[in-house]
Amino acid sequence: MRPFVALPASVILVLAVLAPTSADASAARPAGAVVTAAAWQAGTAYTAGTRVTHNGVDYECLQSHTAQPGWEPPSTAALWKPVSGNGAPGQPGAATATATASSITLSWQPSSGTVTGYRVYEGTAQKAQVTGTQATISGLGTCQRHVYVIKAYNGSGESAGRDVAATTTGCTTPNPGMKAAPYLYLGWGNPPSPATVMNATGIKWFTMAFILSGGGCTPSWDSQRPLQGGVDAQTIAQIRAAGGDVMPSIGGWSGNKLGPNCATPQALAAAYQQVIDAYGLKAIDIDIENTDEFENAAVQDRILNALKIVKQNNPGITTILTFPTLSSGPNSWGTRLINRSAELQANVDVFTIMPFNFGGGSNMYQATVNSSEGLKNALKSAFSWSDATAYSHMGISGMNGLSDQGEPTSPATWTQIRDWAKGKGLARFTFWSVNRDRAGGSGVPQRDWEFTSITAGF
Repeated sequence: MRPFVALPASVILVLAVLAPTSADASAARPAGAVVTAAAWQAGTAYTAGTRVTHNGVDYECLQSHTAQPGWEPPSTAALWKPVSGNGAPGQPGAATATATASSITLSWQPSSGTVTGYRVYEGTAQKAQVTGTQATISGLGTCQRHVYVIKAYNGSGESAGRDVAATTTGCTTPNPGMKAAPYLYLGWGNPPSPATVMNATGIKWFTMAFILSGGGCTPSWDSQRPLQGGVDAQTIAQIRAAGGDVMPSIGGWSGNKLGPNCATPQALAAAYQQVIDAYGLKAIDIDIENTDEFENAAVQDRILNALKIVKQNNPGITTILTFPTLSSGPNSWGTRLINRSAELQANVDVFTIMPFNFGGGSNMYQATVNSSEGLKNALKSAFSWSDATAYSHMGISGMNGLSDQGEPTSPATWTQIRDWAKGKGLARFTFWSVNRDRAGGSGVPQRDWEFTSITAGF
């Protein structure tokens, strides 16, 4: 879900700051300077090249950032690298998980340093000990989510842990919490602590934006951050530790996307599968916009056929398509997307429209209802569904406050829209974005996290 504009200059500036240049590093650590390692501390602004100490190990900062709880150096390989230590091996590399109805197989990249073997923990319980970089945990129940921590060890001790989560197959119904999952974007707009928002509002799920192409058909966050080892994976772990969960949003308005870069449906499905396996997902959101994906028949079909493969290979996963709309309902490209989904038997679970930036005027409640009714009629025509069935496959992804075209959605209007959507039995209710959900952040009078609180009541 993205506003229909290119990334603002402020976004580009933030991303530039997160990618330090060699000049940044040299400024932080002049030639010949003696580097002293102070203790790492949350809330401290670190520049590239700065050294800290944490649990007896010295680390060097790789990217300028302000430290947050949960971003300790051993857990954020994208931000810190160890430069000295107590002899224990380095943290295991990127990890993935694949699941059956009764087992989960974990694979990971090897650790640095001297490694005797690896131990896999769930909580404080050790589940496996191996000398290689793969372990299978068996005897599990169906549709169960498990979070594991992988640690390397040798005679000097254990490394920092690498988290990886997965859910066994066999799920029969989607998790109801995913119906209300506002967008959280770590690449822009002073992203808030998800635990703070969860505690203040009762929201349980977030839609994490945006998965793009990291080069060719390889998925990465914002085309630059890996699936594992960075702030995105750490944020997902924090959300899950607080009792919540996430679905990544793949695509968006701008950037280099997977749909045009993956040459075949099979290749695109494999890219989606990397994201699913990285986090043990229950749902994915494919945000299809702009001329490179939405207004491209070949890419539309590629995405739909890839989702069909994903559904076949991941029983129980919820697949969501999010796309732009007119105030009267889907435009010709949206109608084509729906019709081709039926023709290709893509088995998409939820069709979500973005009812804003269409010159809808001041009555955003009525414009959203009209647009949603247009979506319902398009789904009925394509799938021969009843009204009730069509509503159950629909979603609304709004924009809190002022849209890019100045269309106002106040907290009172958003409450009206929520109550209408809830009364009709819609499958999804979300908005762009939690980053903007602050007093002074959305362009309309509101309290901090007010739109998120309203959404949590869906």
